[in-house]
Amino acid sequence: MNTSPAANFAQRLLEESGLTSSHEPIDVLLVSNLLEERYRLTGRLGRLATEKDDTFRLSTDSGNYLVKVSPPDEAEAVVALQTAAMRYLETTAAHLPVQRVKLTADADDHVTIRLNDGRTRILRVFHFVEGQVLADANPDAERLSQAGEMLGLIDVALRPFTHPADRRGLAWDIRHFHQMTELVEHTPSPGHRQLAQSVFRLFGENVVPRLNDLETQVIHGDFSPYNIVVDPRSDHFVTGVIDFGDTVRSAAIFDPAVPMANLLGRTPDHPWRDACAFAAGYQLKRPIQASELPLLPIAALARLTLRALITNWRAERAPERREYLLGHAKDDWINVERSLTVSLDDVVAHLREARHGHS
Repeated sequence: MNTSPAANFAQRLLEESGLTSSHEPIDVLLVSNLLEERYRLTGRLGRLATEKDDTFRLSTDSGNYLVKVSPPDEAEAVVALQTAAMRYLETTAAHLPVQRVKLTADADDHVTIRLNDGRTRILRVFHFVEGQVLADANPDAERLSQAGEMLGLIDVALRPFTHPADRRGLAWDIRHFHQMTELVEHTPSPGHRQLAQSVFRLFGENVVPRLNDLETQVIHGDFSPYNIVVDPRSDHFVTGVIDFGDTVRSAAIFDPAVPMANLLGRTPDHPWRDACAFAAGYQLKRPIQASELPLLPIAALARLTLRALITNWRAERAPERREYLLGHAKDDWINVERSLTVSLDDVVAHLREARHGHS
């Protein structure tokens, strides 16, 4: 067993991120009663597969809602941060299609559930965002650029936002990537371990020395193709932005790095093409400093590698969620490998070109 300081840090971060405990699923009847009692909502409650919350779709006569119950080891302050960021955007940037929080009949934004063992879980209700997620839409470069613009607008709107819990510890926060090397031990394939070491080396040499001087702000943190709702027939394309569960104060460039990671390798012959199309749109609304731009592709590779590592680690620990977890990350190692075959200098040159082409 690895007991080094780095291993201890990684373990603590995974715990703080709600990734280490497997809790009993919340009782559906309890949720149903609370919805009726506190929200005056009744209807059909269906459970949805998610990463760590208990999540339900509630269908009522007046509309559909998303109901989330936080895991018992996620701090109340962290849940409050997520809600506050959504409420802030609703107030200061109402034109952005961010999912709305539904208040209780007493105008609270959540309900606290006290468990028998003394721990607490937070129940929240959101208006359901109907539509197709980007992951199922097969978008072209123009549509990906529009998705990038939307994240740029969200980050511009979030710039002044602060919250007491915004410096939370989060395993998914790319700023901690170099401290997660312990996860390599849980990756069965030697080839995959080698790929991970290559990305750790790139990150350690290029990003780590710059971590303290990167521009920071509160970011969405998980603008993945599963959290972007789209309508291919609409001029605006992006019709909803959901799931603020990974909201955190971090380097601004780490926000577009997340969707870029998800887009790497989507076109095998040009593994960076879609990621660069997204970044071009993002920079139209939230330009990235010239000195930070070369770090963006490395951050995207780090995020993709991190997802593959955490997925292997979690699938080992939580066999009941194994299928869901591995399904979301099945091509990650292939895409890391494909992306590393391209010169990162060429990728940066492409990003700069796109930026100047629009300036």
